[in-house]
Amino acid sequence: MKTAVLNVKVDEQVKKQAQVVASSFGIPLSTLVNAYLTELATTGQIHFSAVEIMTPKMERLIEQAEKEIEAGETSGPFNTAEEAIAYLKSL
Repeated sequence: MKTAVLNVKVDEQVKKQAQVVASSFGIPLSTLVNAYLTELATTGQIHFSAVEIMTPKMERLIEQAEKEIEAGETSGPFNTAEEAIAYLKSL
């Protein structure tokens, strides 16, 4: 495989942070960039994702759900989809 040099202008802090993340996975940043470019070339698609930040409301909801689970205040388990649907209709 022939290689080519790609010069890209990137915010210096972004580059440093990206290098830290790539390093935490044990791969060089250039390998990660090459993988992204390969996916773009192969699929013709661009994928973005971001880690969702936990909001105070979501933390409260999760805490409430965990308390309900501990207290046994949950529905199911259901053996069939029909059982689950019947339960939902009974609410």
